[in-house]
Formats: sequence, C-alpha cells, structure tokens
Amino acid sequence: MKAQRTRSQERIYRLLKTLDRAISAQELYIELRNDNQNIGLATVYRALESLKLQGALQVRTLATGESLYSLAQQDRHHLTCVNCGRSILINECPVHTLEEKLEQSHQFKVYYHTLEFFGLCNQCQPQGGS
Repeated sequence: MKAQRTRSQERIYRLLKTLDRAISAQELYIELRNDNQNIGLATVYRALESLKLQGALQVRTLATGESLYSLAQQDRHHLTCVNCGRSILINECPVHTLEEKLEQSHQFKVYYHTLEFFGLCNQCQPQGGS
C-alpha cells in the first residue's frame, strides 16, 4: 500500500519530476519559493526525509558533504573529481544483477542504489605525468 503524501511532499515530488537533475534541499526551497509556494526550509527537509523513506526519491552525497535529491527511478552513476567537484554521468550500471541477487538472498527490498567513483578529472590531472 502506498503511503498518503502530505501537500508539501506532493509539491516537492512534482517539482523533482519536472527537473532533469539532482538538486539540493536549499535549491529546492528556493525553487518552491520562486513558484510562490509558501513552505519553510525545515518543512522541505522533513518532506524530503519522508519521501526518501517511502522509496520515492534517492539521495546522493557529494564529496563536499552536500546532499542532492532526485526521483528514485533515475538510475544515475557518476565519476566525481575530488579537486574541482565536477561530476561526469556514467550511462552504464554494472550492479543490477547484484541488486537482484541481494534482494532474493536477504529478502530485502532495494529502492535504489548509487555508484560513484572519486578521482581526478582530465583538467585536474597533472600534465606530462606517467
């Protein structure tokens, strides 16, 4: 049975559905305020946490500690530069089979998974190295 969403949760869910990128709670708050949605930042955080627990959205934490939110059905993985913070989208996912095996062997319902590699992008790598 699907949990009933609050008005705030529904507003946030609809906004995330229109975006084609992950967004921070603060950016989400600003977007909602720009759309004349009267909502507090604490309410945004509570709604995001509830939506996460429902499996409706996923959270990606950057190397800086900032959390980005997007809908859970978006299977996106990244290469992230630890120097400049640039993220490069990876279009393939090598862990779907593992996910299915873990669901069966542990009787665990997986909402989503993340895969992220950290290193140096081409622009941040030392030139003329090995």
